[in-house]
Amino acid sequence: MALIERVVISAITILEDGQLQIRRSRRVFDGTEMIAEQYHRHVLDPADPLPPNEDPRVRAVAQLLWTPNVIAARRQFKADQATRLTA
Repeated sequence: MALIERVVISAITILEDGQLQIRRSRRVFDGTEMIAEQYHRHVLDPADPLPPNEDPRVRAVAQLLWTPNVIAARRQFKADQATRLTA
């Protein structure tokens, strides 16, 4: 039987500061049986623009959660952190 590979977003975790942790799973099937799975994780920050090739489900969650207030608060936090590091 031919091997089939599927890549799916298997988890979207929302952190209290608005960041999104994304887990992408690469699954290999032999027929209907999954024989291998690998994970790749990345984090999206409300202070940064969404990558144009991001998964539509992830984009939908980010657009729902990342209100102007959340974005402003995260940018302010990052600016404060940068100031502390250079002081």
